[in-house]
Amino acid sequence: MDVIAVIPARGGSVGLPGKNIRPLLGVPLVARTVQTALQAKSLKEVFVTSNDEDILRISAAAGATVIRRPEALSNSTASSEAALLHALEWIQEQGRALPDYLVFLQCTSAFTRPEDIDLVLETMVGKGARAALSVVEDHGFIWQEGDDGFAEGITHDHSKPRQRRQDMKPRYRENGAVYAMHVPSFLEKKERFCGPAVMVPFEGPTVEIDSQEDWDVVEAFLNARERSPKPAAGQHKVKAVITDFDGVHTDDRVIVDQDGRESVTCSRRDGLGLELLRKRNVKMMILSKEANPVVRARAAKLQMPVMNQIEDKLSVLDSWRQEQGLEWQDIVYIGNDVNDIDCMRTCGLSFAPADAHPSALDVADQVLKADGGKGAIREMCDYLISEGLVG
Repeated sequence: MDVIAVIPARGGSVGLPGKNIRPLLGVPLVARTVQTALQAKSLKEVFVTSNDEDILRISAAAGATVIRRPEALSNSTASSEAALLHALEWIQEQGRALPDYLVFLQCTSAFTRPEDIDLVLETMVGKGARAALSVVEDHGFIWQEGDDGFAEGITHDHSKPRQRRQDMKPRYRENGAVYAMHVPSFLEKKERFCGPAVMVPFEGPTVEIDSQEDWDVVEAFLNARERSPKPAAGQHKVKAVITDFDGVHTDDRVIVDQDGRESVTCSRRDGLGLELLRKRNVKMMILSKEANPVVRARAAKLQMPVMNQIEDKLSVLDSWRQEQGLEWQDIVYIGNDVNDIDCMRTCGLSFAPADAHPSALDVADQVLKADGGKGAIREMCDYLISEGLVG
């Protein structure tokens, strides 16, 4: 199967302005949806269609192919189908073949997992359907006001004895998370339910983010589900701290003078924090892709070993770890970008500055409050000491 995902994400949300680029646990909402889709095994490519430059920029950085949507299809009355049809038209204009199936994802459904996307597609194709939708079981009793002004049941006959839940035929409602459709059928019908449709029940919570209250509920739940619990004092002691350089020791900017000399900005507080770890016999090293001599100059100032111009950080770190007689669980890693992710996932504990790339924020065990070059390392050092994780 050739399957793509399309994520419509227009700017100008009325209920919660700027929600699609607002960080949810440090990751912009649209980037979170892109990352989820990219992890689905069934998807070949992920597209984001938007009229907003910030949304397009963030989506591209997260790994999506971006489509600039016309303003005529970007107002509050424009349908999602119109955005999907435009995306397919854009793909054809690029001289590309249309996919067999299209998955429609919404940023407002932040609980969607990669395996949920795969399940919807697998169910639809397996049952020979032309459309699919994710649903949740719902036994709620829906009412409306009748013509006579009195309440009347919609999903139940209120004039008869109330049914027990276990006696009711299962009912479902859309949760707005995942829709899938057979592309030729969709192009013919121009509706998401473009033929026989199959429901795919999802487990777990379901909230569509349309208000600040919705955001607060989702954020609280995800914070409990996704953030690793803080290591308690007395657990495995940290024996080594490995740091990236740009965006961790620095604010990720570089100043170039008229002679081409480069300089960066660092925080003195970070140096003091690292000195506190050194006094506790914690091994430390800077592991950087950067080739500029400023890396070694700063490392010398901090009295830290340094390996720079490193492309494959994980393999280099693994060799160093073995030479030092360390286990992965002995090591803390702080990084801020995509080339740090493998190390962050592998080490026993990982940190990311508050302004790190969304992909690094997403895998970090702890997201710091401080930005890179502005005290992030000191905050990490203080945390390790206060939690009793260093000797």
